[in-house]
Amino acid sequence: MNNLLYIAWQPSEVIFHLGSLPIRWYGMCWLVGLALGYFMMQWLFKRHKFPPSQFDPLFLYVFFGVLIGARLGHCLFYEPEEFLTSWKGIMTIFIPIREMADGSWKYVGYQGLASHGGVAGLLIALFLYIRRTKMNTWVVLDFFGIVSGITACFIRLGNLMNSEIIGKVTDVPWAFIFYNVDDKPRHPGQLYEAIAYLIIFLLIYFIYRKYPKKVGTGLYFGLCLTLIFTFRFFIEYTKEIQEAFEAGLPIDMGQILSIPLIALGVWSILRSRGKEGKLP
Repeated sequence: MNNLLYIAWQPSEVIFHLGSLPIRWYGMCWLVGLALGYFMMQWLFKRHKFPPSQFDPLFLYVFFGVLIGARLGHCLFYEPEEFLTSWKGIMTIFIPIREMADGSWKYVGYQGLASHGGVAGLLIALFLYIRRTKMNTWVVLDFFGIVSGITACFIRLGNLMNSEIIGKVTDVPWAFIFYNVDDKPRHPGQLYEAIAYLIIFLLIYFIYRKYPKKVGTGLYFGLCLTLIFTFRFFIEYTKEIQEAFEAGLPIDMGQILSIPLIALGVWSILRSRGKEGKLP
């Protein structure tokens, strides 16, 4: 096998250091994705004439909801034996340090965030936000349907920079060799997803600009869930399993968790038919 035919991929996980604190590509991509989502959400609130007092608390709800949900999703669904079988494991769910083999503790960041858990955490956070602000539920969900694709794109770019969630061995000419993992050419599944989510974001945004009165019907929330997680379901066939227990399953954990979200998305699209949103 001629490795010169493929894309060599071995970036540092760290962009730079602030003193002894490493600033990682993964965290930075999350930050950029959330920031872009935040500013676009702010624009939507202003465009549809919602007061700043209803928008202001949203970021904190979303930030903590997504982070806690994504972290718990990874720990519960992918590595329960690592995080749930000891007090040390439970402690490191939300504390970004880990005990090393020599007994010392090292800052490692949050290595392990699951997108399905992030969606669940987001929905719970939005429920709490809506209770506080009395916003229309479907308006908020549609706003998130419009902006979420761009955030998802940057999260997957973070996975690419981390050389994680790698694809299966392949001989396609655009294969990546993730030298931080092994020396085999593999599908860059993270890049497939990042490109797909960017396209989905642009598609939903185009539809929104053409039909802004559909905000509040569930159409954009439904399109977001259906398109993203349908793509996610099929792209899983190009990925290596993340944990050994998935080898015994007919479909992997990512696909199992995608099915209810696809169903919710389809239902949201169907309920939006013939409706217009109730906006101020």
